[in-house]
Order: sequence, then C-alpha cells, then structure tokens
Amino acid sequence: MTIESNSHSPQSSTPETNQPDSTPDGLKNENGIIAEGLATQDALAALMQSPQHATAVAQARSIVKPQANIGAVKPRALLLIGVAIALTFIGITFNNPIIGISGTVIALGLSLAVILPWVKAVIDQFSSVEKSVIVAFCGLIVALIGLIKFTGFYHRLVAWEHQIDWQASGTLAEWFGALGQILIAVIAVYVAWRQYIISKDLTIQQNMLTVQQNLITQQQTIDAYFQGISELILDQGGLLEDWPQERLLAEGRTAAILSSVDSNGKAKIIRFLSRSKLLTPLKRDRHLGRAILDGEGGYAIDRVDGLRVIDLGVMLAGADLARTDLRWCDLSETNLVRANLSDCDLVKANLSRTILYEATLAGADLNGTYLFYGPADTATPRSRSQAPDYMTGEHTGAVIENADFTNVKRMSEAMRCYCCSWGGEKSRGTIPGGCQEFGNKLGR
Repeated sequence: MTIESNSHSPQSSTPETNQPDSTPDGLKNENGIIAEGLATQDALAALMQSPQHATAVAQARSIVKPQANIGAVKPRALLLIGVAIALTFIGITFNNPIIGISGTVIALGLSLAVILPWVKAVIDQFSSVEKSVIVAFCGLIVALIGLIKFTGFYHRLVAWEHQIDWQASGTLAEWFGALGQILIAVIAVYVAWRQYIISKDLTIQQNMLTVQQNLITQQQTIDAYFQGISELILDQGGLLEDWPQERLLAEGRTAAILSSVDSNGKAKIIRFLSRSKLLTPLKRDRHLGRAILDGEGGYAIDRVDGLRVIDLGVMLAGADLARTDLRWCDLSETNLVRANLSDCDLVKANLSRTILYEATLAGADLNGTYLFYGPADTATPRSRSQAPDYMTGEHTGAVIENADFTNVKRMSEAMRCYCCSWGGEKSRGTIPGGCQEFGNKLGR
C-alpha cells in the first residue's frame, strides 16, 4: 500500500488482502503510521515545553547576543574608522600634529569600541577555572619580571653582557651551530626509525589481512568442493549414484583439494567425507555395484568386501594434521606414513589397518580410538597377503612401527598392550606407562 505524504483523501474502506508484511515493526498499516506520527509530535511538543529545552535556548541566545550587538555597530564603525585612518595618514604626510592626533584618537576610540565587546564575549566563553589559570599565568610573568628588576639580577646581567668577548663568542656560536646540526641529524634518524616502525606495523597488518583473505578463499573453495562432490555422486532422489567414473572423479577432486589446503582445511574435508560415509566400505549389489541399504535408515557396511566411494589411499601420506579435530572419522586402511597427528582429537576415530609408520601422535587424545578389532592379545597388524579377521582381530591392526606416542591422552590398557606388542623398540619407549609387562612381538 502506498502512502502519500500530506494527503487529505479519505482512506479506502476495502482492506487489502494477501499482501506481504514488509513494513518494519510498529508500522503495520496506515492507522499505525498516523498514530505513531501523532505520538512523535506529542513527544516533540513536550520536549519544546520542558525546562531543559528552555534553559538550552536561553544559553544559546546569551552566547550569540554579543555577536548581534557587534553586527549592529559595524557599518558606521567601519566608515568612521576609515575616516580616522585617513586623517592620521594626512597628518603624518603633511606633518600636521593637530590632524594627526585627532585621527589617531578617533581611530583608537572607535577601534576599542568595536573590539572590546568581542573580547568580552570571548572572555565570557571561558569557565571560571580557565579565567583563574590565565590570570595566574599573567601574574607569574609579571612576578618574574619584577624579581629580575628589583633583586639586582638585571644589573648583573647587563654587566656580564659588557664583559663578554664577542669575538670569542663567535667561535662558541660555531660550536653551537655544529651542535645544532648534530641535533638535526639525530632528529632525522629518529624520524627515519619511526617511519620504519610504522612501515613494519603496516606490513604486519597487511600480512594479517592477507591471511584472513586466504582463509576466506580456502573456505569458499572447500564449500564448492562439498557441493561438487554431492552433485557428482548423488542422483535426483538423493541416493548414491557412484559408478566407477564418478568414483574416479571424486577421488581426483579430493586429491587435488587436499594438496592445496592447510591442516584445518584437510580436517574439514575428512570430517565431511567420513560423516557422509564416503570413506566407509559399503556393501554393494554384486550385479549393479550400487550401495545397499541396511534397513535401518543407512547403508550397509562391509569391511571385508565393501567398496568405498572415495579411497584416500596415499593422499594423506606425510600430511600435517596437528591440532585438528578428527573425532569419529573413519581413516581405516589409509596411508598416514610420517603424518603429523600430534595433539589431534582422535576420540572414536577408526584407525584400523591404517599405516602409521613413523607417524607422530604425541599429545593426541586416543579415547575410544580403534587401532584394531578383536582382543588385544590376538590382534595383529595388517598384512598385504592375508585377509583381515574382524572376529579374532588378526591382520586388522594399524601399522605403528616407530610411531611416537609421547604424552598421548586416555590410552586404554588394551591399546597399550597392542602398541607395546607391535610398535617396535622405538615406539615402546614413548608409550605412557611403559611396556615392561608386554613383550616385543615385532622383534625389532
């Protein structure tokens, strides 16, 4: 509905329907707008009649009043002052003291008559404290002059001035000139140093802005990757449509983006793929090769013969994932050789059959982390030639030889048994609690 300003036409009696409520809060219709306008006018009228408003107006008028008086006398004063100045110059030119003194007296009187009200208005603008400080400062100057005059210091100063050998003082002046040049050089060095500090601060701020811009660009790239993967492997009904070519393209995109993002970006991608079950081996239809539903609202998992939508393989070998959040991530059968997982949150993460050879897990949280399946005393690391047995744990464990477990958090007793048994001598020396009661099954 359009509302014309200053309109006197009567309102339409037919209400409008099916209109979106696009007005701000408190402005729902014409009646609301008019009521609000009347309320605003009443508030303004009350404010105009308030004592505070009257006091403010009086103060403003008292401030501008001297200026109005000055403006009233300005036209005549300017003309008379101009005539007085002309008389003064005529008296000086013709050496006539009567005309000169007359012009001087008239110019002095009229000038004081114009200037004094302005000076008074300026002085009135100062507070009582400021007036006191100005008067005290003038008194201090006069007192110093009086002390110099009446204590005899002035006569001593004049006598000392007569005793100065000004030829010798010329050499002294040259010394002072050299000292001044040195001071100028020092000031120039200080200015250059300050410019360097300011330039350095600006460079740091520019670097911070660049880092922030890079983070924003990286997040946009990751979001585009998420959208692209979703469109690639899902059909219009939202089900997996991952034929071999789609899986290859998804793996290629993943390998490309993992090599171009930082550790936090890698962790975001891993969490997205893991929680989307794209890294988990899914049970497939033998004829069509499509993922099979488990009848409970998800896809059936088959860790023996299942097929992953995206197989990370060696994409994370040597990757820096320090201090990232990898909770509940499925990294099983991933090659993490020499990867940096220090201070990672690996709660409930699946690292079974993962290659952690010479990996760093110092300070990582291993609460509920899966390094193997089955009992700890029968679990063994993965094998290239033999299939895993997820009941007994044989060939389901992670390869942890020469891995660093220094100061890991919440390592269970079963996990400590497995790590001491299959970590090798180097890893055994970093496991919290020691490995005295467990033998070295790795043999090296």
